[in-house]
Amino acid sequence: MTITIGKIFDLTVNKYPNKEALYDVRKDLRYTYKEWSIEVTKLANALLNEGVKKGDIVSTYLFNTEELATAFFACAKIGAIFNPINFRLMSEEVAFILNDAKPKVVLFEKMLESSISPIAERFPHTSFWIIDDGVPSYAKSYHEKVIEAPNNEIEADIHENDIYAIMYTSGTTGRPKGVIHRHREMVEQSLIVIGSTRLTPSDNGLVTAPMFHCAELHCAFLPRVHVGAKNTILHHFDPKGVLQLISTEKITKFFAAPTMWNMLLQEPLDNYDISSLKLGLYGAAPMAPALVYACQNQLGISLVQAYGMTEMGPAITFLDEDDQIRKAGSAGQACLNHEIRIVRPKEDGPSDPDDILPAGEAGEIIVKGPCMMSGYFNRKEASEKAMFKGWYHSGDIGYLDEEGYLWVKDRVDDMIISGGENIYPREVEDVLYAQGGVLDVAVIGQPDDRWGESVTAFVVKKDPAITEADLDEWCKNSEELANYKRPRKYVFCDVLPRNASGKIQKFVLRKQLEDLFANGKS
Repeated sequence: MTITIGKIFDLTVNKYPNKEALYDVRKDLRYTYKEWSIEVTKLANALLNEGVKKGDIVSTYLFNTEELATAFFACAKIGAIFNPINFRLMSEEVAFILNDAKPKVVLFEKMLESSISPIAERFPHTSFWIIDDGVPSYAKSYHEKVIEAPNNEIEADIHENDIYAIMYTSGTTGRPKGVIHRHREMVEQSLIVIGSTRLTPSDNGLVTAPMFHCAELHCAFLPRVHVGAKNTILHHFDPKGVLQLISTEKITKFFAAPTMWNMLLQEPLDNYDISSLKLGLYGAAPMAPALVYACQNQLGISLVQAYGMTEMGPAITFLDEDDQIRKAGSAGQACLNHEIRIVRPKEDGPSDPDDILPAGEAGEIIVKGPCMMSGYFNRKEASEKAMFKGWYHSGDIGYLDEEGYLWVKDRVDDMIISGGENIYPREVEDVLYAQGGVLDVAVIGQPDDRWGESVTAFVVKKDPAITEADLDEWCKNSEELANYKRPRKYVFCDVLPRNASGKIQKFVLRKQLEDLFANGKS
């Protein structure tokens, strides 16, 4: 029997037909697995009626909704390729993806109509379906399409090696690339996550991170369906809303980026009953050790970190709860059936997978495993470079310690070279984050005539009274930071630019720094 994402869903429905499967908070809508299966089948038939065939692309431009969850499995049942689009993208960014992917159908919602309306007429061969009331002239009603569709079972020849999805990278450095994943790769990823987070049918998971991103979709939502657990879907992240749902729905586990966990800790936790929460999965960006301690102490939960990238499905390592203190700051050990190497970076092409560095020495992180992408959509040259000699070249810098734990230092492109010394921004960020007056921080290199580059820190204040002198004194007194790594400039800001997965967009900060120079404010 071939196990595909659609087959996973059918098996769970047959095993737990009357178990509550899904709660959409926005619509106050609850489905058992049997009821949800009817919606999935009807949407699948509606897509077939629209002319969608196996191998055609169906895009979603949605926040976290029941409709996105339903489309995920409807596409899998008919062999359509699922393409979730970042809801934070603006019109021209969406148009770039639509030009690249050429979807047959796009599902969108009222809150995002202002980004669809200016570009819809450019795509006459794409059918736009709105999930809310008030259908614009260029669109069709999603729910009318589903209501009119039959509920008959679908005969489709879907195999594990068929393409399941094209997921566009977050674009921390520029234009996103479409990552191609097959059914088998994400079934494998789901199984790995189930084991690493000890998911059971009795779990009630909260969907609060963006579902269009693989961290939520593949490391949280899909594994819960795989085991027959419940998914509570929150339209978008809201700290108070998350804490309220933990209390009322008795949430047991969920995924959130470090910045989201940090925001939860700023709320008055004593106002909520969070005793049901047992485990928090975090990833998409490093979590400073100080934040790990705060989550454990104030939320009273176990933590598991996943590190990875869209190209790998995403998880390639896990840091288990028992290692959170002992190995604080590490990304953990390689996932089941994954191999990680640290190799010498090259400036003139992909790193050689056989040029392996010893334990403790930093280099490029490369990985091989069963969840690796098939390649980039319409990007042959980029695919060959990224998957040179069968290894995915991450572009991240890190090292493996003597016990095989991975320590991620930074991106290759983010490393700062000052006076011939390599400086990894994360080590500076971790020191600053441990200062009680800092809420968020990002470090980049600033051109320097004498040293090549100097260290600049963008800081979001937790304590409004904190000053540049306070932070400089903190760094000077730190036993974890050499003097040459100390920031020479601090820029205070209200918020740091992040992409949907929580990663800081340092190219935006570099542009802001250039503007400060241009305006004579630096």
